Amino acid sequence: MDGASGVPIPHDSPNPAAPACVEICAGAGGQALGLERAGFAHTLLVELDADACRTLRANRPAWNVLQADIRGMDPDALLTDRLEAPDLLAAGVPCPPFSLAGKQLGCNDERDLLPAVLALAEAIKPRAVLIENVKGLLQEKFREYRSGILQQLRECGYAAEWRLLNACDFGVAQLRPRAVLIALPPDAFRCFKWPEPSTPAGAAPLVGDVLHASMASGGWELADSWAVQAQRIAPTLCGGSRKHGGPDLGPSRARRVWAEMGVNGAGVADAPPSPGDGLPVKLTIAQMALLQGFPPDWVFEGRKTSAYRQVGNAFPPPVAQAVGQSIMEALVRADGVPSARTPEHAQRRDAGVPM
Repeated sequence: MDGASGVPIPHDSPNPAAPACVEICAGAGGQALGLERAGFAHTLLVELDADACRTLRANRPAWNVLQADIRGMDPDALLTDRLEAPDLLAAGVPCPPFSLAGKQLGCNDERDLLPAVLALAEAIKPRAVLIENVKGLLQEKFREYRSGILQQLRECGYAAEWRLLNACDFGVAQLRPRAVLIALPPDAFRCFKWPEPSTPAGAAPLVGDVLHASMASGGWELADSWAVQAQRIAPTLCGGSRKHGGPDLGPSRARRVWAEMGVNGAGVADAPPSPGDGLPVKLTIAQMALLQGFPPDWVFEGRKTSAYRQVGNAFPPPVAQAVGQSIMEALVRADGVPSARTPEHAQRRDAGVPM
């Protein structure tokens, strides 16, 4: 679909033989990048925020990006090849309904998009479902809410489970705990194994190491001593919401930790520090993206507040990659191939042969 007009246009995955992924609430592409690395090919990415859509297109011009609200969306709009369900439906739904920093209104929050995601999953019947959110969703107060989601997925023919994953266990310089839901058909779910940490305990990347080169790039004389002071895992970056939150590094407790590392968490810098600058310093958007596990060449479109929100709300690519690889392996073990999207299937499709 054309992201500007919403008019359907013909589009196939860049690699038709790869397992197909449809992603909704795609944000700036952290989850999409991780799933791409895991071997999935996106046939469509849906995102409401215009700047985030521009970010997706800037980094992956071949991606089919649609700017749209998923509430009330026609499920057929997600099936761009009109032939089969995707192998994976992935979603990074908004966090404010469950965030510890908010009012935690859950299903009473107008921003709760989990029901919309489940409705789309029921309609298009993907092989697998992946949903990511903040750890607040795993609190006892939301037990009934989570159970209702699992029950709805069971009624749709899936087995599903929630799990808390910490980004620092997968090579990210933040603790950043995330609630992750995986749903698969029972035969495939029996083959599913949650990803094991790729980073040994106590060996997660540290802020000083990750950002030292960037801090020194402008000739700042204090870069070395700052890096020593910042030898710790970062507090979780908080992007905030459209209603609340600006370009700062989160609540006061997080800013206190940043202060101990020589970082002023009350704002965002336009560039790395220059010669003569003192402490504390502010981080740039690019530096915060590195702390989320984005590659250095990933660009973020929009003004400072918008770009920071995109970074702060992202699912770190290394974590998404690990989860995606576990999903891929479960599908392969279940039936030998992720889906009917084999090279033979692609050849028959391209030849116009009915499937």
